[in-house]
Amino acid sequence: MDLPAVLCHPVWALLSGVLVLVVRRQRRGPWDPRDCSVQLKGKTAIVTGANTGIGKFIAMDFAHRGARVIMACRSEARGTAALDEIREKTGNSDVHLRLVDLSSLESVREFASGIIAEEKALHVLVNNAGVSGLPRQITKDGLECSFATNHLGPFLLTNLLLDLMKRSAPGRIVNVSSVNHKKGQVDFSHFRGENLTYHMDNVYNHTKLHSIICTKELARRLEGTGVTANSVHPGIVKTEVMRHYPFLVRFVFQLIGCFFFMSPEEGATSSIYCAVAEEMEGITGKYCDSDCHLVLPAPLARDAALAVKDFEISERVTSKL
Repeated sequence: MDLPAVLCHPVWALLSGVLVLVVRRQRRGPWDPRDCSVQLKGKTAIVTGANTGIGKFIAMDFAHRGARVIMACRSEARGTAALDEIREKTGNSDVHLRLVDLSSLESVREFASGIIAEEKALHVLVNNAGVSGLPRQITKDGLECSFATNHLGPFLLTNLLLDLMKRSAPGRIVNVSSVNHKKGQVDFSHFRGENLTYHMDNVYNHTKLHSIICTKELARRLEGTGVTANSVHPGIVKTEVMRHYPFLVRFVFQLIGCFFFMSPEEGATSSIYCAVAEEMEGITGKYCDSDCHLVLPAPLARDAALAVKDFEISERVTSKL
């Protein structure tokens, strides 16, 4: 029997269906946001990249819990559509859209200034927005665009909002990273777009490694303030993060993803867990996987001396611009 005949055989189809069901069942973690009774009424939360994918479901969950939710988005049209959907589905009218382009440090400063002027408190900050597969681009700040969007922009935003979060303590900072950080490298010339290889997710991996490293150092600096900082791996999620990849890669990713990858709603679970779960109260400087388990990140992400250096360099780069 030739291969096409085997693939079309009913037994093959049945076994494939069973495999899909088993894999989809196994990807469900032990913690379900729907089983968590924690309420956020009277709390304010910011979610970046909240107009689509994981970010939208994080914002949706916070709104369900009664939080005042600020959706930090780049696109006004897409942000408004998501805003209307979240308000309608949750019945929470205290959900708001604020525009920010994380690749522009000027935009980040304007956004942060507006939050500080308008908001009395900030209890949760989820740095979710990110890009992957971008071609080489240098921003007007002289920074590599993927690094600006995934690491340096969120780094600056977090630092600008720290005083507000400290005054509002207890508070939680959640940085959405990726298991792909294990394939990343630390080379500070990357910040300026130097010595980079633009192939598939190479640059993305580097940015996510920096994110985890600096989250660990941030947590150390925040000890005793009542504000925690953790990073998460959302899982392999079927989102728009690969929209900048070649068509064939996107097609294969979407095809396989229909059967085996997590949905954006499932991918939001680990971030929501770190942001609201009672089990995470007081836990800081950790890395959480998609099953809501605290696991060890890559060795480079556990290097305390490197964390101090990375944080200080990121601080200098963003403060000069």
